[in-house]
Amino acid sequence: MASSSASAAELAATAPTTVLQADQTPAVDAPAQSGERRGLGAWVREHPRAVLTTALVALFALLGTGAVWAGIAVGSAQAAPVPVVSETPTPQPDPRPLPAAVAEPSRLRTCSIQELAQDSSLDRLHVSIVNVETGELLFERRALDPVRTGSVLKVITAAAALSVLGPDYRMSTRVVAGSQPGSVVLVGGGDATLSRLPSGQESIYRGAPKLSDLAAQTVAAHAAANPDNPGITQLVLDATYWNPSDNWHDTWNRDRIPAGFQAPATALMVDGDRADPRAQTSARSTDPIERAGREFAQALANAGNPAGVPSISRGSAVGGSVLGEVRSQPVSTLIAQMLPNSDNTLGEMLARVTSKQMGLDGSTASLTQAITGALNVYGVDTSDLTIKDGSGLATDNAVPARYMAQLFAVINSGDRNLDIITDALPVAGQSGTLSGRFTGAASVARGAITAKTGWLRSAYSLSGIIRADDGTRLAFAFYSVKDGISERAKTAQDILAAAAFTCGDNLSNN
Repeated sequence: MASSSASAAELAATAPTTVLQADQTPAVDAPAQSGERRGLGAWVREHPRAVLTTALVALFALLGTGAVWAGIAVGSAQAAPVPVVSETPTPQPDPRPLPAAVAEPSRLRTCSIQELAQDSSLDRLHVSIVNVETGELLFERRALDPVRTGSVLKVITAAAALSVLGPDYRMSTRVVAGSQPGSVVLVGGGDATLSRLPSGQESIYRGAPKLSDLAAQTVAAHAAANPDNPGITQLVLDATYWNPSDNWHDTWNRDRIPAGFQAPATALMVDGDRADPRAQTSARSTDPIERAGREFAQALANAGNPAGVPSISRGSAVGGSVLGEVRSQPVSTLIAQMLPNSDNTLGEMLARVTSKQMGLDGSTASLTQAITGALNVYGVDTSDLTIKDGSGLATDNAVPARYMAQLFAVINSGDRNLDIITDALPVAGQSGTLSGRFTGAASVARGAITAKTGWLRSAYSLSGIIRADDGTRLAFAFYSVKDGISERAKTAQDILAAAAFTCGDNLSNN
């Protein structure tokens, strides 16, 4: 009789085996039959320990051979397609991105002029200071605001003239034969330096052409062309190189005429329309054309005109033959005469002639287009500039301080003949309009600053180059703007510039 308990061997022998087929769910082999056919459920009920043992064995095999199961699944004909893996994996974003290049640490500058820049004497200060060698902006306040410049604008006029006219250009004054017998036409070409002084005497514009030379040429040429004519009986004055009535800007102060600082900007005049040709500051007239005509009529008589002093009228030349011509000093010389003593009339002449030579009409209205167009060759953005004259006297001129500082950085290079400007500028405590400045606390910078000054009743300005104590070159622009500004602003600007001289490249923007 069989024992009621089964051995482990018996259990193993009688346990069903599990067969896994690739395309079927697991199947259980039927147990050996003894007698009648028995159901699976009955067998499980009769052998619970065998079922448990078999399940444990199967679980161990499954955990230990997972890769085999995966291999069988991959090899199956009905399995999902094997994904293709790229040889170059898709890069994942670095959670800590690094810059392409590590920037050098900024230099810590410690020399401050902030307290000086807040001096109430400077009123509303606009300032920009640039390291010329590196182009770095070292100190700025309100530097992007376009504001009035005063005579600092003459530097812009000079740079524009050098760009368009070039250093060797000379302005011409001619006499041509008139349309009536015995008439000649004196044609102005924008040369305000033409002098009425006789040969051997110099006006404020040394080397200027002489009316006496032009008159001698004219009398001789007219006599040769008209041997039977009694001489020149009529002198016609032609100042139409630009509109002769467009000669005074609305914001200029009329009292500058008798004070000797400015004349109406006409294309025909002599000695800058001065009452005294030898004096820088000398009363002017309200009609430079009339003065020029009167002086030339007398010069014709002095040159031997058989008819003596001719009558005078105004008109324009109509293409007659040239009887005489004189030319100004070159633009390089005119700039050297304009900048040191801030000659307003030369500033107007250079600006108007620049406009004409650019194909414009020489008018006040043309100057923003003409001057900014001429300045574009220097590579500094001119889009914020408004130019109403060539002298800087107009209060609606508008130039940011940063523009002037950057332009002076270009001027410092001396390229494109810009060294002509540098050589002509006043030097602190030594020459021109800076000869009496930079005293007291500012005297440390005497001889080391080359700059253009500016003054209006509502602004003081100073802009140029500082050769700093540490050897650095700084380009700078200072504007102090206020209606009724005090002269104390000049001294405060000198002190501020001297402080920048002391700081050099250690100048802090704080």
